[in-house]
Amino acid sequence: MAVSGVILAAFVVLHLAGNLQIFLGPERFNGYARALRAIPELLWLARAVLLVMVGLHIWSTVQLSVVKSDARPVKYAAYSPAHSSYASRTMYMSGPIIAAFVIYHLMQFTFGVGGTRFAEGDAYGNVIAGFRNPVISGFYILAMALLCLHLRHGLWSLFQSLGFHHPRYMPRMQVAALVIALIIFIGFVSIPVAVLARVIPDNDLI
Repeated sequence: MAVSGVILAAFVVLHLAGNLQIFLGPERFNGYARALRAIPELLWLARAVLLVMVGLHIWSTVQLSVVKSDARPVKYAAYSPAHSSYASRTMYMSGPIIAAFVIYHLMQFTFGVGGTRFAEGDAYGNVIAGFRNPVISGFYILAMALLCLHLRHGLWSLFQSLGFHHPRYMPRMQVAALVIALIIFIGFVSIPVAVLARVIPDNDLI
């Protein structure tokens, strides 16, 4: 869970850095999209690694759920969480919703079957067309909120999973995880918000 989570979190950060280039204009953003496809073998290798990591993350989740169920087969008469956070209690819920979002995101911006305008080689225009739809933007923002809740819990709990835990440092790690998750959330959400507010203009207006 921890190792696959680290790799997936690193991808999220790199993906955000690439996506934010849309603020630099269509030439820069489309150039970035072309660069990703410049070496198809490397692209498919990266996709395969990510797919394996997602599979391992899901498998780890199922295994942890089984262990938790076996440890306490009888439910609490009255459940009142004392130490768990909202993020940790919604990990099982946020995961499937994020997975559904990723599938639609790929359909829309990679395979062009998401129901919005898609032109091969014009990643900038495709993003603009997709996020002009308030429903799609709203779904994207919701998914990013859940993703960052997921990250917020995962980023600090991975240290416990890897055997590192100290009462002096864990509170700082929790704060650091929250700050990182908020930065990532603001970065991703800034794109659909900017598109809806027309801060990011259409191709023909540049």
